[in-house]
Amino acid sequence: MDNETTLVIFRRWCDGDIIALFPEIPTDLNGWYCEAYEHVGQHGGADYHGVIQASRPATDEEATSLAQELTRIGYSLQPIKRASQAVHERRRATARAFRAAPV
Repeated sequence: MDNETTLVIFRRWCDGDIIALFPEIPTDLNGWYCEAYEHVGQHGGADYHGVIQASRPATDEEATSLAQELTRIGYSLQPIKRASQAVHERRRATARAFRAAPV
């Protein structure tokens, strides 16, 4: 990772695990899914709205361990509570740019 700030949303699953959502980073060529990170499994794609619906906001205390792990691997985090429509559109625009890039 570089020194660019990355928007992140920390959510807590009902079993207590914490997930970090990166709503600006697409994981598919249509931009439907965003990048996510958990202690077990690390990076993967996530349905932003599905995760929001199936989880609750993590408290700062609950998110601390995962935030520290992400910082150790190079992220410069900017925590937010929810992704705006503009954030989702940036993810879709990034995916469109990938599709349009020459092979």
